[in-house]
Amino acid sequence: MKLILSLTIILTCNLCYCQHQSEPFLSEITTKFPNVRDIAISPDGNEILFTAQSVMGNLSTIILVQKIKGPWNDAKVASFSGQYFDLEPCFSPDGLKLYFVSTRPLDDSMKPKDFDIWYVERSSLKSSWSEPKNLGAPINTEHGEFYPSIADNGNFYFTRDDTSKNRKDDIYVSVLKNGVYQEPEALPDTINSDSYEYNAFIAPDESYILFGGYNRTDGLGSGDIYISKRTENRWLKAENLGSEINSDKMDYCPFVKNGVLYFTSKRDHTQIKHEQPLDLDSLIKELNKVNNGSSKLYQILFKANKTD
Repeated sequence: MKLILSLTIILTCNLCYCQHQSEPFLSEITTKFPNVRDIAISPDGNEILFTAQSVMGNLSTIILVQKIKGPWNDAKVASFSGQYFDLEPCFSPDGLKLYFVSTRPLDDSMKPKDFDIWYVERSSLKSSWSEPKNLGAPINTEHGEFYPSIADNGNFYFTRDDTSKNRKDDIYVSVLKNGVYQEPEALPDTINSDSYEYNAFIAPDESYILFGGYNRTDGLGSGDIYISKRTENRWLKAENLGSEINSDKMDYCPFVKNGVLYFTSKRDHTQIKHEQPLDLDSLIKELNKVNNGSSKLYQILFKANKTD
């Protein structure tokens, strides 16, 4: 894995101070795929899961990369994926469950369903994953559910596109109470809006939440990553993370581990003006650079100050 740039982002109530730009993550592996999005790193740091998609995004498979006594191994299709449209993996805090999103059928009828959250289990970190199971009610409904993220206390955050409401995608939380998930509730309007909110990452202690927001008035591009901090009683108004993270293209799918923010971006730094004609090798190199407008993974050091 490439070394991370020496960078600290310090987020205060209203400001974001940065010193360097983000850099591509795991590019020696992700550039093998037309598009890559969303990432989950296991609690012990030895497994990475991400989603590989076709050029048009109509084929979607979860990919596994493992670290065994050294560097990252070659990528392979996760044992539970590869047949259906799968994406957005998320480990449980103990690493023994893995949640993901899929349109796979509920039974042998092979009739595709809308987007639901599924999960696989294992008895130990070295064991194989079980067959996928649908998470069921109250989290899954007849609407689409996406992008699970779990706090250390088990509270379950996700996106739902409830078409029965006069809104677009919203972020919900289902509180775990006595081992049972309660009826999900939408987060307040300091986070959700009449537009699209999605891809929420919850801090393990629920002190902040990162999420994607589409075409907001303070946005830098089509979609940006925002942060909302939590006081004892409420979620504060969400703020754009700024130009050191967000670009003028789509930036989404945040994930934080060990002081590093990983995210997906479609930023495009393709050089289109040249003093001399390109030869074929130079052209191919420029077309296939990491930040060429396709969806890829990025990283940047990150620190969110707690609210007083």
